[in-house]
Amino acid sequence: MKTLRFPLWCVVTALAALSFGTQGFAADAAADPPPAAPPADEKGPPLPFITIEGTGGAAFTPMAYLVNPAGECDVWGKPSVATDYIGLGRKNLSAMMITENLLGRVEFGFAADRLGLGTLPYDINRTVASSAADIPINNSDVWLYNFSFRGLLVKENSGDQQWVPAVTLGGTLKYNADINNINNELGHALTLIGYDHDTSVDFTLTATKTLPKAFFGGPIILTAGLRESQGADLGFLGFADKYTASFEGSIVIMPSERWLLAYEFRQKTSPYGTIGPGGTVDVPNLLIGEENNWHGFDIGYIVSKHTTLVGGFGIFGNLANTTANDAWYLQLKYEF
Repeated sequence: MKTLRFPLWCVVTALAALSFGTQGFAADAAADPPPAAPPADEKGPPLPFITIEGTGGAAFTPMAYLVNPAGECDVWGKPSVATDYIGLGRKNLSAMMITENLLGRVEFGFAADRLGLGTLPYDINRTVASSAADIPINNSDVWLYNFSFRGLLVKENSGDQQWVPAVTLGGTLKYNADINNINNELGHALTLIGYDHDTSVDFTLTATKTLPKAFFGGPIILTAGLRESQGADLGFLGFADKYTASFEGSIVIMPSERWLLAYEFRQKTSPYGTIGPGGTVDVPNLLIGEENNWHGFDIGYIVSKHTTLVGGFGIFGNLANTTANDAWYLQLKYEF
């Protein structure tokens, strides 16, 4: 984690360079040269990964560590990019992410997520075909755009206190480009179960602590966080008019310098009712069900000081009209 204040040697070097660059004193040629800057820090491992919502973390839960932070004498860090593919049984999700860092303390991120709806359009069309309503759904996918901003509130081990975790506070503006059209095609059925709008902001508070020697001499990284959200299925089904709180976190162990293993947990609190037997809107087939908590098991490999590859297995439970208890995912990430 990088400090907000530029170190003294950075300031001295910059001032000296400015002075000697603007004053051509030949008589001072033999004078002592300005202080030389220490060699640049060696780039650390390209961790953490980037979540599908465009923040530093694991596959789908954030960590308080920022992605590719700026150097001690830099204002802007170098960007990082990643791409994901998640198989969700009869559905699938692909994502493209990019992050940028400011002063080692602020992280900006963007993620474009496409959810392939699988059998949902067919099931809806089959349902409405047996009724008098003529409201088939023509969308085969949904695009969710995430614009994230996070600030590092507390540096890890601040004040030389080894127990202090890194803490970040962030927000993610989410825009669902297709859900309004789907709701209109369904005759506003989603409105009846709680849908209110296509844009919202998630708020997160995340703490992460590394225990350097806790796993047979190797590190364990513990993360816990709180999220306030109006989203249904992360926002792929739109947003309600009230916020609900949920917990998320992860445990990461590094058995070697290049490999890591992780478990992720994300509590899901659906703001909607259901569309199906016994639901708010009663139709013959279950189209929108209750959300379930997400569990993920990750294996990551540090390919180089710029590149990481991570794969995993997910137990995600119900996702609209199908279950995704045998999900799998891959991510390739590159730090410039």
